[in-house]
Amino acid sequence: MFAGRRDSFRVYTWGPAAINSLGCHIAQPLNSRFAMESQELNDLVEAAKLGDENALAMLFSQYKSQLRRMIAFRMDQKLKGRVDPSDVLQEAFLDLAKKLPEFGGKKMPFFVWLRLVTKERMLAIHREHMGTKKRDVRREFVQANHYGNATSISLAAHFLAQYTSVAGRAIRAEQKVRLEALLEQMTDSDREIIALRIFEGLTNGETSQVLGLTKQTASKRFLAAISRLREELKDLPGFV
Repeated sequence: MFAGRRDSFRVYTWGPAAINSLGCHIAQPLNSRFAMESQELNDLVEAAKLGDENALAMLFSQYKSQLRRMIAFRMDQKLKGRVDPSDVLQEAFLDLAKKLPEFGGKKMPFFVWLRLVTKERMLAIHREHMGTKKRDVRREFVQANHYGNATSISLAAHFLAQYTSVAGRAIRAEQKVRLEALLEQMTDSDREIIALRIFEGLTNGETSQVLGLTKQTASKRFLAAISRLREELKDLPGFV
């Protein structure tokens, strides 16, 4: 496990009951990025900077599943049929090879920096599709938004896919409308911190780095946002 990361290692994976109670959350590793010691990580980074292709591949593989999770959540629903997450990852890997020498001066954990590189590549792909198929894509957008942000539509889609009960699926259309309206009432920062912690599986420490907050502030904002969401979900059919 990375040095100094133990206290911030809290990845929330909740079912509906856990969301409503808030006391039933559990923290568990979602990928292998915590398995590598900090010195091993530093050695791989330095070796990759010197052109070691095996080191670069090992480095990227440690975070690949987490990056794929981010892409799956952040990619616009209307582009998912056109863009394969594997293609985004492949191009992000090439970007990593080019940009890795820049990492030494970045005051952030390697994973947070790599996530940023990958997100920038995803946004570039979004822009490419907006340019080549501008009329088709824009006509399909239900709501204008900044690509990559945690919009009410993307959050609602993932909540419905992961946290609704079997009985709730029979009334999915009603759920979708009501949940999107509920999430739209939340602030951008509340939606974003919920997305980072729950759907991307970032730790509190990583979330604070992404949002430019202290760990204490990030933790307080997350708990406050989830508390507000929990209260609102009580009356939504299918969230039991």
